[in-house]
Amino acid sequence: MQSGKKRVTLFLPLLLTLLAVLVAACGGSSGGNTTGSKLSDDKQIYVIPLSGLSDVATLDPALSTDSASITALDMMFTGLVQLDDNLKVYGELAQSWKQSSDGLTWTFTLRPNLKFSDGNPITADDVVYSIDRALKPELKSTVAPSYLGLIKDSDKRFAGKVPTLIGDSIFAVDPTTVKIVAKSNAQYFLQALTYSTSYVVEKSFVEKYGDTDFLKHLSEGGCSGPFKLDQHNSGKYVSFVPNSNYWGSKPQLKKVVYAFYKDPQTAYKAYKTNQLDQAGVPTPNLDEARALANKQFRQAPQLAIDYFTMNWLTKPFNNVKIRQAFALSFDKSAIEKSITKGVRLATNHIVPQGMPGYNPNLKAAGGVTSTKGDKTLAKQLFQEGMQEEGYTTANFPAITLTVATGGSQTSKNLYEFAQQQWKDTLGVNVTINDEDFNKRLADESGTVGNDKLQMWAAAWIADYPDPQDWLTLLFGKGSTNNENNYGMGKAKDLSVQQQTQELMLKADVNQNATERIAQYNQIEQQLVDDAAWIPFDQRTTVYVLKTCVQGVVDNAQDLTPPGDWAKIYKSSDPACANTTTYK
Repeated sequence: MQSGKKRVTLFLPLLLTLLAVLVAACGGSSGGNTTGSKLSDDKQIYVIPLSGLSDVATLDPALSTDSASITALDMMFTGLVQLDDNLKVYGELAQSWKQSSDGLTWTFTLRPNLKFSDGNPITADDVVYSIDRALKPELKSTVAPSYLGLIKDSDKRFAGKVPTLIGDSIFAVDPTTVKIVAKSNAQYFLQALTYSTSYVVEKSFVEKYGDTDFLKHLSEGGCSGPFKLDQHNSGKYVSFVPNSNYWGSKPQLKKVVYAFYKDPQTAYKAYKTNQLDQAGVPTPNLDEARALANKQFRQAPQLAIDYFTMNWLTKPFNNVKIRQAFALSFDKSAIEKSITKGVRLATNHIVPQGMPGYNPNLKAAGGVTSTKGDKTLAKQLFQEGMQEEGYTTANFPAITLTVATGGSQTSKNLYEFAQQQWKDTLGVNVTINDEDFNKRLADESGTVGNDKLQMWAAAWIADYPDPQDWLTLLFGKGSTNNENNYGMGKAKDLSVQQQTQELMLKADVNQNATERIAQYNQIEQQLVDDAAWIPFDQRTTVYVLKTCVQGVVDNAQDLTPPGDWAKIYKSSDPACANTTTYK
């Protein structure tokens, strides 16, 4: 996710234990540190900021790419299966499922009496329609081919070679039974099915209004999740009210508002003046936030990596030594200490700590073990790469780093630090292009197979607890998430990358869990050696929460499972935001 489960039970306890320890060390996991009587319904309004955005990128499950959009989508839509707070698969619309003996056919039985927000029944027809729709070539989804890629003939559907998958690999056997045929017995089938591209939309509702216009009518119906759309005011906020027809326990909150804020500093100030119930904490305000009364400050581990990446189809980054030189030129530990103040932890990893498949023995490019980099080796590699490509100081290509700071001064400081390190170590002047977040998302997606972007900064948040989500999904051959075009082009060492991509496919279907993890460890090490990414930190979630808000649980995916909303409410504790603006 620019921020999705098969059986990883052998490794999941390690993940959960680590998360529990880290959450406890960071101050607890559930919201509200004082108690009081529950506020009346008219005051059950929860206001949360989305900083650095003027709008969510999409409200269509088929098109979801980023964490802000997925946050909104999770309010309104659900799928057959989803993840709980421990990142384990559970049945959401599906009451049960079974797998055939060859591992290729999955049969799901829906819960009884499921309904959309307009009262119409949710049937198997809606489920298969939603999955098939997400792969419609006309929608041009950048995510559906990846997250639905395990479904047999999904590539043909997306390419327009078959008119539908219904009756081919997805079947509505009867109103309450869905059958899906996979193309391989992959370990992560259920995990991938938890991503929002599989969420269920109402077939008749979409057909009534059209693939685009149905989004304008979500307050009328079409929602399968715990909430439905209330208002969508671009530039101001998007709000949701409970879906009385949701199958599970109903939300106690009567309205949830995601307010758009220009930058994190403005949102934090709004929190301090009681305009928001929750807000992220800018780095300069960390000490102040940590000192707030009644443990309003919260910090929890997150399966998220911030990274730089370079396009292998653009010069000079088609050369591995030049990429490695950029990777080793700056001190990641200095970023942790001086810029992010310990909120983000320096790393050389693509697969984050806490994930199954995390490799504690991984080394940075060039065999470097430290997160401080190696400037001497960087200079050597850079000169060798320059010589191989025939570059001199005079003809070295101009470098542009595309970022989306969203008004965050910390992000600006970080990118300027890297910019200065590259100049000091390599003598390269890097121009920073600061774009709107949604534009950068579109530009990244548009870089697959071409040279639209040269170098950029981004983050990836786990969709599900499986290393495939960090490796094959992002670097595999033909993946629509392979935005840096790994394994493409005419590099001298291209065969090594292509062999690594072949190993990805073998690991994805390896039924021996120990061998599979060892293969992913090998893949990750090769990716880091190739400088496919330059990972520089692993995130933690840092925010402040009004003590009147009860029942909030932090999890490593930084998303709220549908059932959690039934536990969240606002109490009479006096430390509460004034939300009358949104009544």
